[in-house]
Amino acid sequence: MNHNNMAELAVDCRCELGEGPQWDAGSGRLYWCDILGKCLHWLSLENGEHGHYPLEQRVSLATPLNDGRLMLVGEHSLSLLNPATQRLEHFADFEADNPVTRSNDARVDRHGSLWLSTMGKTAESEAGSLYRLHRGELTRLRSGLTIPNAICFSPMGDAAYFTDTAAGIVMRWALDDQGWPVGEPVTWADFTAVDGNPDGAVIDSEGCLWLALWGAGKVVRLDREGQVIDEVHVPVSQPSCPAFAGPDLETLYITTAQEGFSDAQRREEPLAGGLFKANVGVHGLADPLLTLE
Repeated sequence: MNHNNMAELAVDCRCELGEGPQWDAGSGRLYWCDILGKCLHWLSLENGEHGHYPLEQRVSLATPLNDGRLMLVGEHSLSLLNPATQRLEHFADFEADNPVTRSNDARVDRHGSLWLSTMGKTAESEAGSLYRLHRGELTRLRSGLTIPNAICFSPMGDAAYFTDTAAGIVMRWALDDQGWPVGEPVTWADFTAVDGNPDGAVIDSEGCLWLALWGAGKVVRLDREGQVIDEVHVPVSQPSCPAFAGPDLETLYITTAQEGFSDAQRREEPLAGGLFKANVGVHGLADPLLTLE
């Protein structure tokens, strides 16, 4: 295990709650969200240019379609953004009648379908759910979750992983050949006895899972049995989600947060909320483009 791997600052963006890093190979941009700051950030990896779009609602992921648009997973709705014109178009609602919740984690599965989760705005117990948008239709897969996170998928698409951050356990859920869950999810990796809570996650090309440990200042790599085999440290305490980006998916980017910080903590961690990057010696696995029909 390489304990000395330290991520370096890529963008000093100081997000309140950085989340949902997503590589868009078509535009050569990495996108990520500041959920609480209602802002979509982007970084062009070719020239290092960084910009952002202010948003009307809390958005947790922007993921690319094959036509160059982005699907935004908003507080209570999905919408389509054309980055060139900045035109935003409503697509679908979820939990629109529930003032308690907002979207949290999301990722496209191996079938080009979008999994997304909801949670209580102040992490109300069991207020959250897990959904799948398959060919334009939204289905609730599970409810009674507090902070659903770590949504990612095995290389062959035969399993989904997710966690309830509050419970501290990463679950593995078998999937059928259409990507629908089969049976009940099973305990795969238990973080209840360690420092930090499991947050966002991504799978690499070797089928291992990179998991952000919120509060512990690191991202750990788990093998297919759920054992920690490597880790990357970030110089801030609240990493939220990792993603691979770049033409060969050779760099691991990590979003972070300063959510809940006191003034003293903000002084102690001036880079909190920044985007960090590390070379971890393994390539990522491309997420398919979202398919709507």
